[in-house]
Amino acid sequence: METLTGMKCVACRRDAPKVTEAEITEYHPQVSDWELIERDEIKRLERLFQFDGFAQALAFTNRVGELAEEEGHHPALLTEWGRVTVTWWTHKIRGLHRNDFIMAAKTDALYAE
Repeated sequence: METLTGMKCVACRRDAPKVTEAEITEYHPQVSDWELIERDEIKRLERLFQFDGFAQALAFTNRVGELAEEEGHHPALLTEWGRVTVTWWTHKIRGLHRNDFIMAAKTDALYAE
């Protein structure tokens, strides 16, 4: 099985299928630090990243933004002193797509650098 970090996001249309429970069971162990949450009746992946100060948090936010532009898939980002909350979901389908798991894995890889 190919790792999520080795995959590329695909363009998503409104009729794209949301991930199934079986796919969530397959993908989530690769991004186990991410919480599966539901907000406004939309499933999402969310993780809090910790830093030593605002400058480091802002630098990470910018790196996630660059990754999002490269992949054509964009998260919600909340940057605060010493922390960044990243939330992935697919707006067009109002839920989770494989792209969200790919981007969560790639976000983890950025944090590990």
